[in-house]
Amino acid sequence: MIVAGEPAVPLVPSSARAAWWPRVRAAASPLTVAGLGIALLMAAPVLAVVWQAVAGAGSSTLSELASTVLPRMALTTVLLAAMVLAVVLPVGVGAAWLVAAYEFPGRRTLSALLVLPLAMPAFVMAFAYTDFLDTSGPLQRALREATGWQVRDYWFPDVRSLPFGALFLGLALYPYVYAMARAAFAERSPSLAEASRTLGLSPLRTWWHAVWPVARPAVVAGCALVLMETLADFGTVSYFAIDTLSAGIYRAWQGYGDKTAAARLACALLAMVGLLVFLERRSRSRMAFHSRSLRPARPRRLSGWRAAAALALLGLPVVLGFVLPAALLVRAWLAAGAPVDPRLPGWVANTAMLALFGTALVVPLALAVAYAMRLARSRVVGVAAALASAGYAVPGTVLAVGLLTLLGPLDRAVGGLLLSASAAGVAYAYAVRFFSIGYQGLEAGLRRIAPSIDASARSLGRSPLGVLREIHWPLLRGSLGTAALLVAVDCLKELPATYALRPFDFDTLAVVAYQFASDERLEMAAAPSLLIMLVGLLPVSMLARSLAGQAAHPSRRRDSEAVKASTSAGPVL
Repeated sequence: MIVAGEPAVPLVPSSARAAWWPRVRAAASPLTVAGLGIALLMAAPVLAVVWQAVAGAGSSTLSELASTVLPRMALTTVLLAAMVLAVVLPVGVGAAWLVAAYEFPGRRTLSALLVLPLAMPAFVMAFAYTDFLDTSGPLQRALREATGWQVRDYWFPDVRSLPFGALFLGLALYPYVYAMARAAFAERSPSLAEASRTLGLSPLRTWWHAVWPVARPAVVAGCALVLMETLADFGTVSYFAIDTLSAGIYRAWQGYGDKTAAARLACALLAMVGLLVFLERRSRSRMAFHSRSLRPARPRRLSGWRAAAALALLGLPVVLGFVLPAALLVRAWLAAGAPVDPRLPGWVANTAMLALFGTALVVPLALAVAYAMRLARSRVVGVAAALASAGYAVPGTVLAVGLLTLLGPLDRAVGGLLLSASAAGVAYAYAVRFFSIGYQGLEAGLRRIAPSIDASARSLGRSPLGVLREIHWPLLRGSLGTAALLVAVDCLKELPATYALRPFDFDTLAVVAYQFASDERLEMAAAPSLLIMLVGLLPVSMLARSLAGQAAHPSRRRDSEAVKASTSAGPVL
């Protein structure tokens, strides 16, 4: 019984209530609820694929595939991934070590140029090399004219094969490993190598036992990204008729019309991708080393033939991964009379519209989820954000299956293909596929803002939305711009989801480039391929300038980061 005039005794001790009540209020705020809803919306297509696989009826198509081509598809997928790793590991790690550990003329320029292949989609590179190296291409034609041979009189490697597909994917994707490994090598502690050499270890053993373990988590994270992109690739493997699981999903869905079989194949591919994500997250969790030395390791100066050899080794992947395929595309276009399809402006407009829609969806949604995670710090919101971010690791064909499973009932209810085969459906696929790019960048930007700034603003009466608008927004403009640019470029290059979900007679640059190349009209595929490459140069050039500055002044970069870290906790209001 409570006596009138006496304060009621709280059911929970005030100290315990003070500990959890602010967190409960933050978790129940409209911004947090909205962020949780957005995260679930981004994760819905992936969950729909799992539901279709579990709840779907028995599939004779899957049984037929399992007894005929499915084992070969799985083996081919594993072989392709292994071959791509065999390309990206020596190229990415070797280039990163040369840039970080040695000083020679041209080092700074090459450190920037090494990321240029990111602007070249792998399927575009495959088109360019196929046109040049194929039997009817200029290289073999010139060989036959010079020797008088016929086609069957000599041996030439088949460019439309698994090894060449892995080579082109590796040349397009090695910058992921290079960028991460270069940062790890640049921040290595010189005391480790000095200590190992005092113990009598050779330079090679010193590198293996003292330098490589520090960079290994970063290299593993880069390789995980490369493998996810390899498993998600559709354009290169389809153009070369390489039977991977991604191609099998599309065949079961479009060729046999069996969404259940496609969903179950997609779940097998999702399991492989999930394992890669787990390994990448686990390796990234071990990437912080508190024993990092404040004294930078001095690059060893090279001269003479050693400097020339370093330049040649670093220039080779740049030439093969960007310069040569770009030149081959220009040559093919000019040799055919520089044809320009009259529909090209329409394709550019469609591509720009979808990229704009996808970016306009991803950036604000990613900001909402990242800010909800900052407010609530809840395990539920964290799991939802992780599920939403998994879309980047999901192949476009899998997303297409999930979106049709999710939106199909709505289309049947309205009596048409208003959602699943529309620009809105493609934009939704872009948002799911590239949500992680925006979220990771904005979450990192928010982490650089000290929590004391939020507390100070809230103590002055600002609401969570007011803190976001008045405090965080000005500080996040750089992160927002970078995220928007990267998302837009990835939307421009996206092929499988667009190819499967686009409306009738609604083509993009990536789709028409793939269609022309598949029809052996490579001269017509050159113009849209070149436009995709030129647009992709903008964010890649920004990344290149950043890496060039880091290569030129690694110690200055660490000092500036330390100053920013020490001053970020200071009062702002």
